[in-house]
Amino acid sequence: MKLLTVVIPAHNEALGIAHALEAISKTLNSCAENWEIVVVDDGSQDGTFNRLQKLAIKDSRIKGIRFSRNFGKEAALLAGLKAAKGDAVVTIDSDLQHPPRLIPEMIEAWKKGAKVVDGVKRSRPTDGALTKIRAKIFNKTLSILGGISLENSSDFKLLDRVVVNAITSELPERQRFYRGLSDWVGYQHARIYFDVEARAKGEGKWTLLGLVQLATIAIISFTSAPLRIVTGLGFATLIFGFFVAAETLIGWFQGRAVSGFATTIITILILGSFIMISLGIIGEYLANIYDEIKRRPAYLIENRLGFDEEKLS
Repeated sequence: MKLLTVVIPAHNEALGIAHALEAISKTLNSCAENWEIVVVDDGSQDGTFNRLQKLAIKDSRIKGIRFSRNFGKEAALLAGLKAAKGDAVVTIDSDLQHPPRLIPEMIEAWKKGAKVVDGVKRSRPTDGALTKIRAKIFNKTLSILGGISLENSSDFKLLDRVVVNAITSELPERQRFYRGLSDWVGYQHARIYFDVEARAKGEGKWTLLGLVQLATIAIISFTSAPLRIVTGLGFATLIFGFFVAAETLIGWFQGRAVSGFATTIITILILGSFIMISLGIIGEYLANIYDEIKRRPAYLIENRLGFDEEKLS
């Protein structure tokens, strides 16, 4: 067995990080001779990294990276992939909603030739109705607009070293969406289905605003379709203008008094709405371009455990 790396992004997981590492280590001992775990502490404020330090002392195969502040899960996954040395890399959440017991199945699919093994959610019994609807809308929208299949997708994946190198070295963008990139690169895929389990400890960290921001980044990064919506709004306004003009002319020829106040107000409101929506869509793309051309690093590392002196960037 070649070296297997497991990358775990963690944010304020002090209550559950020890249990998660114990469960994942137990699984790895049963299916791989050579393995390492890279935990990326995404600027936690609850002592997650202190717990990690104690665990790393007991087992040198457990390594850690601590960000200088919270940069987000996408940055944590990127840092973990860059630090991973394995011939295959598994990314998994620290809350154990991604079942570690499926890692052996992923390894078997990898040995059979798959370069990317996707963990696909078969059911989400722990999610409420609103969460399920929100996730379905997001995945369906991105699949239609972006042309990538993300139905019931997750960050629970196994990547071959070729794919890891492509994502970390060949794709230079700062604003990233890991699920989309792992699908976009191509290569042979395999699927492993799982039921989302309840969190082992602690509470979920995602907020509605955070999910909206992630969805915005995902859509902007993978498709220009929203910009075409602006063109569509322009044509819709033009057609509406023709109808209003036609109605006004017909009324004038028939000798009817044309009441222009209501029509004017409605036209102004519709045009104003279309203009603001269009400016908002264009503004999101401009903001993304602005972030990219600044070329700031995706994250800054404050501390690390178990790594050599080479720079982790």
